[in-house]
Amino acid sequence: MTTSRENPDQLIIGTRSSPLAMVQTETVAALLRETHPDMAADDLLIDAVKTTGDLVLDRPLSEIGGKGLFTKELDRALMDRRIDLAVHSMKDLETWLPEGMAIACILPRADPRDAFIGATVPRMDDLPQGARVGTASLRRRAQLLARRPDLDVDVIRGNVQTRLAKLRAGEFDATFLALAGLDRLGCPEVATEVIETDVLLPACAQGAVGVTCRADDEATLALLAPLDHAPTRIAVMCERAMLDALDGSCRTPIAGLAEIDGETIHLRGLVARPDGSEIISGAREGHVSEAEEIGRLLGEDLKGQTGPGFFDGGH
Repeated sequence: MTTSRENPDQLIIGTRSSPLAMVQTETVAALLRETHPDMAADDLLIDAVKTTGDLVLDRPLSEIGGKGLFTKELDRALMDRRIDLAVHSMKDLETWLPEGMAIACILPRADPRDAFIGATVPRMDDLPQGARVGTASLRRRAQLLARRPDLDVDVIRGNVQTRLAKLRAGEFDATFLALAGLDRLGCPEVATEVIETDVLLPACAQGAVGVTCRADDEATLALLAPLDHAPTRIAVMCERAMLDALDGSCRTPIAGLAEIDGETIHLRGLVARPDGSEIISGAREGHVSEAEEIGRLLGEDLKGQTGPGFFDGGH
């Protein structure tokens, strides 16, 4: 099935329907128009999709199929030629792309840090004994419990507005969100504290927006190529190579951040038991041209230090 187009040159952009996804997609559309000034106003059409990940909000992603639930519907629409490109938060993009799909471009990365939103206290370290913290992220949960095993950490899902409403309703004392998302939504002031990466290491690719298209769609690849930010791509692909080596999924608490300084790339990574009882971390660095190899090697280092049952949370 192919979506009918008002003109054969029309590009259809697929996206999730959440407010943040729509903002990110509008950014991509604006950059395309800016980069290709001959593009007419109706040459771009945005098609918003409600994904399973957006609709099922009462369970962790790890229980209902992983982060691919945010992307599978878009992947299908892309391969069925109902859309021409899809905009994603790179941290939601599965480690292994469907055959025939390419990451056409990655925009400049925003701040990768996590934001703490406290309803009763402004700082994470001020949380009282037994405070109730909401997060859907196994990565945040594990790192938080490693520091504060006394906390009551439970699942909170939904878009930014939904989570903030749950805080206001007193369901939780605090939650965490990606600072980049708050910035893009124009509400960075919601964060009562910005957490440094040596306290909470971010998700791989956090803060980066990417665009996928069909690998054989040379025209769309050419249109998107000028939007690609090389330093961000190098860092993100380094982190994704680490994920690949770890067989990383939404069911495993994994964090990673690659930072570029001149010609050198520094990568930090960790894997954890879901209850935070054990965290294995490491770091590697090297020339930017070897970014993916550095990611793979760190992933193998970390995996080599895990014992039986580590990735299913067993002891």
